[in-house]
Amino acid sequence: MNSQESEKMDAVSKNAENNPAQENSSADEKNSYPAIPEDALIIIPVRNMVLFPGMVVPITIAREKSLAAAQAAMRGDRQIGVVLQKNPETADPKLDDLYPVGTVGNILRYVATSSDAHHVVCQGEGRFRLKEILDGYPFLVARVEEIQGEPEDNAEIQARLLQLKQKALEVLQLIPEVPQELSDSINGVTSASLLSDLITGLMDLSPEEKQEILETSDLKNRLDRLLSLVNYRLEVLRVSRDIDEQTKNRLDDRHREALLREQLRTIQTQLGDIDDSSSEAAELAEKIENAKMPEEVKTHALKELNRFRNMSESSGEYSMLHTYLEWLTELPWAVSSEDRTDIAEARKILDEDHYGLEKVKKRILEFLAVHKLNPEGKSPLLCFIGPPGVGKTSLGQSIAKATGREFVRVSMGGVHDEAEIRGHRRTYIGALPGNIIQAIRRAGTNNCVMLLDEVDKLGNGVHGDPSAALLEVLDPAQNSTFRDNYLAVPFDLSKVMFICTANNPDTIPGPLRDRLEMIQLPGYTEQEKTQIALRYLIKRQREENGLKPENCDITEGAIHDIIGNYTREAGVRNLERLIGSVFRNVAMKIAEGTEEKVTVDSAELPDILGAPIFESEIAMRSSMPGIATGLAWTPVGGDILFIEASRVAGNNRLILTGQLGDVMKESAQAALTLVKARATDLKINPELLDHSEIHVHVPAGAIPKDGPSAGVAMFLALSSVMMNKPIASDHAMTGEISLRGLVLPVGGIKEKVLAALRAGIKTVMLPARNKRDLDDIPEEARNQLKFVFLETVDDAIRSGLVHDAGKIDDENLNK
Repeated sequence: MNSQESEKMDAVSKNAENNPAQENSSADEKNSYPAIPEDALIIIPVRNMVLFPGMVVPITIAREKSLAAAQAAMRGDRQIGVVLQKNPETADPKLDDLYPVGTVGNILRYVATSSDAHHVVCQGEGRFRLKEILDGYPFLVARVEEIQGEPEDNAEIQARLLQLKQKALEVLQLIPEVPQELSDSINGVTSASLLSDLITGLMDLSPEEKQEILETSDLKNRLDRLLSLVNYRLEVLRVSRDIDEQTKNRLDDRHREALLREQLRTIQTQLGDIDDSSSEAAELAEKIENAKMPEEVKTHALKELNRFRNMSESSGEYSMLHTYLEWLTELPWAVSSEDRTDIAEARKILDEDHYGLEKVKKRILEFLAVHKLNPEGKSPLLCFIGPPGVGKTSLGQSIAKATGREFVRVSMGGVHDEAEIRGHRRTYIGALPGNIIQAIRRAGTNNCVMLLDEVDKLGNGVHGDPSAALLEVLDPAQNSTFRDNYLAVPFDLSKVMFICTANNPDTIPGPLRDRLEMIQLPGYTEQEKTQIALRYLIKRQREENGLKPENCDITEGAIHDIIGNYTREAGVRNLERLIGSVFRNVAMKIAEGTEEKVTVDSAELPDILGAPIFESEIAMRSSMPGIATGLAWTPVGGDILFIEASRVAGNNRLILTGQLGDVMKESAQAALTLVKARATDLKINPELLDHSEIHVHVPAGAIPKDGPSAGVAMFLALSSVMMNKPIASDHAMTGEISLRGLVLPVGGIKEKVLAALRAGIKTVMLPARNKRDLDDIPEEARNQLKFVFLETVDDAIRSGLVHDAGKIDDENLNK
């Protein structure tokens, strides 16, 4: 037995030790299949490599049939046939699944590792052609025909042999770090067939190209084909060398990383060997296919992708174009959340999340009902108008919850650049889409609920008018083709449910206001604030401060005192802050271990929150003639406004102070003229008017004040000071006056009445033509107040002034 046979037997023994069950199985199979004919070979199909005569290569064996074939060949000391599969995915190849020409090989070594992997080291000897597959064997056995080599002693073959050697050695010189032994090996080959097989095996070719050369039986044609491939490879390497030299001349050491990338990309481009499956371009191409863009957008994206493929990574535009394509692919072009509008469920959600606001809830439910019955219709754009802290933003969240849509908020406060709505063009460094498209991407769906917060605080700078840009966003006739400057392609916003909020509708630009349906959210009464605190605020602040109901509570009386003595607001935002301050004080005591359970009542509030901030000053200010309590509307709710009139000796002059606007100054002039005209009826001495200097002052002089609704209060204050009769301290009034003595209607009745209720007013004097506005006032407020409706200023005199015996004429009081 020679050394090679001994080595084979050692390998078989080693495999048997690792796989004893397999050895037994193979022994059984040896007795169960017929002897293999002499003109037949044991076939081992391979997936991605080609064995050439003269080559020694390792082959990994994974299939059971191939494993049995290798072991049978080792036991019988037989050669094997190595044949390439046409389709690497075929698990059990047949004759039609194999290429017709393969290579006869000798197994030099068989190795079975501890991880159950099997390998054979095989040396190629010659070519053969498959004729037929023989049945009855547990592995592939095929009858084959040996392909004989051609004579090589003619001049044409020798000439091609010399040329192939020369070209191969030139290629090796251009490839860095090639061992000298490889060049010596090629120089020492004298057989043209052997040299062609050696070079083909070493070249970086696909298995199909190598198989083509293996099947070329004509030696001359085989050498010509190989010379063509070697010449192409040689030309590529020469171009690569030239590119390398040129690139080195252009770039210095600081750009070494860019140099390496440039070289790699250039070589791959020249070889046509770029692996798209792992490149960024391939990932973007897959994302574009999966994004389900409209056809117009997809065409544009593919065009930009082609530009990206041909762009160098060191280019300044590379990262910008990559970011742009990512934005295009990440937008929800066809992603919509299921719209599950249930009116009963929506009513339940609104009632759970918000106390009161019955008319607002009713309008929202109507809005949702219309949307459910006509999803494709152009729904009105709701705009919640009201002071801070009344729940405008949370109403938008409740609408999103009721419809099952994603909710996203976009703040419009302080936006002064049109590009913040429409986005910047890609020509600018650091350009991004506008706030609308960014919000769409955050939402992840194209039918989200988008809340445009504080639209009344839009700015107007030198970079365009953002309110004008919002027109296209909100107009149902235009927003289906909204074009962001950064994207430069249309995006359909018609499925988005837009909701706006604002404090002051007067500052919303006219064209934008015209597209919105205003829904007023009034301030809350004290009782409503108490219920909101008990139902929502206490629970939320208790959790935020790490407390539990069993170790902390606050009484309802304490809540009433916080509302009356520490806050004066239309909403509940400051009330929640104060409740949080109370709980933080309790949390400190519990954390220190001085208390286990704390119940905060009214008596403890001064120690926690300090002395009461607000107190009733009506009686003090109204204890003398000339003091009238007016009602004012502000963007943050209603408020009371004191108007003070004083008379001193002078020359019939009117002085106005308190930073009054033009309209309010005109109201004061009109009120004085009206007092003079009715001096006889009011029993005022005309000579007193002629020799008096009258000063009208509105306190809080640092705050600008304007509007016509203080006319009645100014008339009553002037009449009071001239008649020397005080005005009832629990009366407040609003209304515009004319020179004929008529009381004209004004706006903001709901906010003004609620402000009067908060200030402790008992009677509110309103223009008679504002009687229709009582329906908007909460029933609780109406029940706590008395209303006097004024047709003329005479009604105001009768109802507002304290007449003889300290009584007033309440003939016109109406509840």
